[in-house]
Amino acid sequence: MKIAKPESLDLNGERLKDLDRMFFDNYIGLNKLSCTQTLIARRGEIAHFHSQGKRDIENDLAINEETLFRIYSMTKPVTGVALMQLFEKGYFQLSDPVSKFLPEFKDQKIYVSGSFPSFVTEPVRNPMIIRDLLTHTSGLSYSINFQSHVDDAYRKIFKISDPTKALVSDEKVDLEEFSKRIASLPLEFNPGEQWLYSVSIDICARLIEVISGRTIEDYFQENIFDPLEMEQTGFFVKEGNLKNLAACYYRDDNKKLHVHDPGAEKSRYAKPREFNGGGSGLISTSLDYFKFLQMLLNGGIYNGKRILSRKTIELMTMNHLPNNKNMSDMGSTGSFSEVRYQGTGYGLSMAVTTDPAASQSPLSVGSFNWGGMASTYFWVDPKEELLAIFMTQFIPSDAFPLRPQMQTMVYGSFLD
Repeated sequence: MKIAKPESLDLNGERLKDLDRMFFDNYIGLNKLSCTQTLIARRGEIAHFHSQGKRDIENDLAINEETLFRIYSMTKPVTGVALMQLFEKGYFQLSDPVSKFLPEFKDQKIYVSGSFPSFVTEPVRNPMIIRDLLTHTSGLSYSINFQSHVDDAYRKIFKISDPTKALVSDEKVDLEEFSKRIASLPLEFNPGEQWLYSVSIDICARLIEVISGRTIEDYFQENIFDPLEMEQTGFFVKEGNLKNLAACYYRDDNKKLHVHDPGAEKSRYAKPREFNGGGSGLISTSLDYFKFLQMLLNGGIYNGKRILSRKTIELMTMNHLPNNKNMSDMGSTGSFSEVRYQGTGYGLSMAVTTDPAASQSPLSVGSFNWGGMASTYFWVDPKEELLAIFMTQFIPSDAFPLRPQMQTMVYGSFLD
């Protein structure tokens, strides 16, 4: 891996080393995290890459640049790019009803009262459109939300005991069956009127399958992973690479680390699965994901391979919430999110910074970002030609202020 001298990119190298010392002293050294990996790039060059800690504590295996991570919801922008590739080819408009391609979403109902399976509902005022899916304003929910009788129904129809481990049980449920079951439940609200983190991007993955005629894994491989040479990224880990898969951890009530999902062949990612969620299913490395993010920062091109047009990426990274509202304006307070609600809007599959002061973050207006359930995170700041990736494997993602701490220290390293 080629790493430029940070100062050549107007970054203070010692300040960036302080970032990793902070993570070690405050988290790894205190047994809060097993490992951290940071990658900072500016003006198309990697300025800083550092790995520390154990990818597998039980087997005393160190983290390194080949370590594979469960990126969970950092899958969502990949699905967004894939769907927008089809948008560029004229297969759909963002204003198209979802039911045009997925008839199970015709005649949707809104939850009024009751519990599964005896709901009282009323008809929707607005049909769900494709943009609603990409912006989490669809009215759909998530089994991880634990807020209502609707998200409780999500856990029941898929027989989920622990939604942090899977969105469906061990029964064979592919994206087609997943979509049909989700569509059978009432919506939380009228599409377009609120923001709620949801399975919307998984439904986008099903749209990709229907429109392209390819499975989501084949579409990703042929149209994103192969062109970008993301050789380690996929929905499961190939046998020869299993040794590189990190274990994922959580802490018990006594603040002791325990394995949530093991590494290597015992992981649930060690073999192909029936359900490949477009919202949370991918395994990747920091270097692979860097290629994806650099493509976005470059206006859709990386190493001479065009993935999307510059104008499509500009469209994706605008705030699509109505009247430029932020997420808190859209009734999101109390629901789960991978980022702060204040000062943050939502584009087509990722959050967008609209007001740095309100978000209490140094990210520039127009920066876009998102994270994953195992505390992974990325942001891209086009104004500063900057991208950053944070990798670890710890659930839940909101246990520690890892993301704002990293943002503060990276921007604090600027020399220009």
